[in-house]
Amino acid sequence: MTSVHVGPITVRQGDRVGLVDQFGRRARDLRVSVTDRCNLRCTYCMPAEGLPWMPRSEMLTDEELLRVIGLFVRDGVTQVRLTGGEPLLRRSLVDLVQGIASLRPRPRIAMTTNGVGLERVAGALAAAGLDRVNVSLDTIDADTFTTLTRRDRLGDVEAGLRAAAEAGLTPVKVNAVAMRGVNDDAVADVLAWCLERGYELRFIEQMPLDAQHAWDRVDMVTADEIRDRLSQRWTLTPLPATDRGSAPAERFLVDGGPATVGIIASVTAPFCAACDRTRLTADGQVRNCLFSQTETDLRTPLREGATDDELLGLLRGEMWRKRAGHGIGEPGFTQPERPMSSIGG
Repeated sequence: MTSVHVGPITVRQGDRVGLVDQFGRRARDLRVSVTDRCNLRCTYCMPAEGLPWMPRSEMLTDEELLRVIGLFVRDGVTQVRLTGGEPLLRRSLVDLVQGIASLRPRPRIAMTTNGVGLERVAGALAAAGLDRVNVSLDTIDADTFTTLTRRDRLGDVEAGLRAAAEAGLTPVKVNAVAMRGVNDDAVADVLAWCLERGYELRFIEQMPLDAQHAWDRVDMVTADEIRDRLSQRWTLTPLPATDRGSAPAERFLVDGGPATVGIIASVTAPFCAACDRTRLTADGQVRNCLFSQTETDLRTPLREGATDDELLGLLRGEMWRKRAGHGIGEPGFTQPERPMSSIGG
């Protein structure tokens, strides 16, 4: 029996040690980017002209994706989240979801989407095995939406949200980023809009993942600022920290509940110590952190005939190298070269 070396420990092929790192964290949540393409051009993500998309020949096929995802599940992953770019732009998405749902043990399957086009496929995705969706929506004002995304598609997003709820992809969650001088004065309006429709809102601090590398922490709207703005209209009661687990959002009851709102302080109060995530890019690179400066290539060995045990060794090795934290705010922090659309959310 051969062995692979994972940090200072030796793992016998076939052993199931799980995707553990040097700090005792174990990866349970896999983020899978199925494409780097997107049909919006959000100002905080990419330039107006878009980005050079990766050639399709460099992207993993459905068969390759399912094999790799199956290895992650075999090694302890219990949730798979499909991301992009915009995942709905992958034509085989419904088939891919069905393939993931057939894995045993079956993982929970979620998707993060901009909602454009969701109305058309929400029912098919639910039937294939998708459990729920997160829809990115930073504003409910049509003019601000068009300015932010450079596309007039707010009506399509609203229709996608309704279709997701009707298809049972619940709880339907909305992700919003507050930007200073752009939409930060209307965060309470977004929450009111979500409360009226039964959507769960999560505000996320803006992170340095834009293709332009123009992010500046001074301009970032902090979690405390968001909470203060919301508290002017509602009473927010924090839920016990013990209820949070590895979830990134601090959740609050709104006016005593049962409705809640979440705030993800990725920059000012990072949750790295409890992080259980790992990532697979559309071109087959494994990243142990959103802000990692390195990644492990799976596509090449996969296409050169590597065995499952050899691929598992690579996955475990990448996880073992995971740092204690992402380091935003530290003097040596450097934004990753890949933008969010290429890494996957």
